[in-house]
Amino acid sequence: MRVRPPLRLNAPAALAAFAVALLALGVSGAQNPASPQTDGYRISGRVIDEVTGEPVSRATVSVLWDDYNQMVASTVSDAEGRFALDHIAAGKYPLSAAKRGYHTSFYDEHDTYNSAIVTGADQDTSHLVFHLAPGAVLRGVISDDGGDPVEGANVLLFRRPAFSASGAHMEQAGNAETDDTGAYEFTNLQSGQYFIAVKADPWYAQHDNRPGPGGQQSPLDVAYSLTYYDSTIDEGSATPVTLTAGGREEADISLRAVPAIRLRIPGTLGAPGTYLSAEQKVFGNVIDTERMQAGDPGQQYVEFTGVAPGTYDLEYGDPPRRATVNAAASLDLDPNSGTPTLDISGKLAMAGGGPVPENIQLELTEAGGGQAPQEALARGGEFDFTAVPPGTWSLRAGSQREPLAVIATSAGGVVSAGDKLVVRDRLPSLVVTLSRAQTDVKGFARKDGKAAPGVMILLVPREPGSYPELARRDQSDSDGSFNLRNVPAGQYTVIAIEEGWKLDWERREVIAPYLRGGLAVTVTDQSGPVVSLAQPVQAVAR
Repeated sequence: MRVRPPLRLNAPAALAAFAVALLALGVSGAQNPASPQTDGYRISGRVIDEVTGEPVSRATVSVLWDDYNQMVASTVSDAEGRFALDHIAAGKYPLSAAKRGYHTSFYDEHDTYNSAIVTGADQDTSHLVFHLAPGAVLRGVISDDGGDPVEGANVLLFRRPAFSASGAHMEQAGNAETDDTGAYEFTNLQSGQYFIAVKADPWYAQHDNRPGPGGQQSPLDVAYSLTYYDSTIDEGSATPVTLTAGGREEADISLRAVPAIRLRIPGTLGAPGTYLSAEQKVFGNVIDTERMQAGDPGQQYVEFTGVAPGTYDLEYGDPPRRATVNAAASLDLDPNSGTPTLDISGKLAMAGGGPVPENIQLELTEAGGGQAPQEALARGGEFDFTAVPPGTWSLRAGSQREPLAVIATSAGGVVSAGDKLVVRDRLPSLVVTLSRAQTDVKGFARKDGKAAPGVMILLVPREPGSYPELARRDQSDSDGSFNLRNVPAGQYTVIAIEEGWKLDWERREVIAPYLRGGLAVTVTDQSGPVVSLAQPVQAVAR
């Protein structure tokens, strides 16, 4: 079961809201007035510290509805960590536990998935062991090259997923601002490997694009380069910080002020309107974007001053060009340098025909994460993307009313399965085919004839070009059941992998060895809301 509702563009982040709600609800132990009032079943067990194995007392344990939007009942664990929730109707319920100093989590949580508790006549739900991990703490002090604290520095935290060693997969896990002592702190972190980056400005810096006597730069025209732990400005040399559950780590970083640089481009490129845009990224994540534009026809340059040396993605010109520069000194850009970008336009079509829904949101994401995602809103079945750099892109579609999936693209009559667009030059007669992903594939995972809870379930599309966009994941619940949501029409293989959560599942070659033991399933436009597998999927070891 997913920790959050199925992903759609603009979908709410339900987990964060629940963490707040659990703490706000307190420890009444009473059932929600809207919850079932039958004699029902019992969900009980113990909450134990994942690290020490000791019981966790006074943890709030909550039973939630399947859609995570309402609490059924809650209670508080006793001195031995025991909890019991009675009068629970037959059904399927996510189970959550929270206590100050621990990472709020769901039962048997992995990544964004968990195993829901299934109550019923033949279900043993009275011997649960809920492993609650103490939250880790990461703190440190940001100082300058003179040893003085840097106040107001922006400390960016990134976490490497357990399934991948690739920095391209890393996402920002948080940010903090240093206080007047230069200190920062992140609390209640999950265990894992983290990277830290610091962006700050010297408090005394004075930036001026006019050089002093003799053309010399002012000694106060300085900046801090983006700096990583352990005090390096090279992203590739950043030192990871490994946090264990309940661990406490310190990571101090020293910033060094260096002469600021200038990035500029002639302002005569059809000014006014000439512009220069600069993006700065950390591990593929855009952390800062600035844009300067010529204000009058006589403006000689469009420029950024007071810029810290570093790597920037620049966009300028008409038609727009893009360039990645590692600027160690001031730079005058050649308007004809860089790579020309392209405008992409096309039409949407529905698989099987029929009208295209209104106001579909589209997102282009470059393979590897080198470029920032680009978004467009399709109206009347037509869309436009502007200033798209050459490369291989994935195209996603979403709607607030229904789940959608890109299943094929056609350029100049050449049809390619999947969501990939290869941009080299203008794409003629581009047609993007969408499918209404309204079918859920339900089944059971078994191991040696018994229910296999907590295993990773993966729906793999038969067409390699549709992977991983059309892949779906879930975690089997306490009775081995699973539900792969929002599956578009197509041919698939369902596999179940024990301890599969550390696999780099987004790479098809990693998953390929498991396909032989999977179960084939076909979803059509006439399949209806649910396809139930006729036989269980056999769980295999990772």
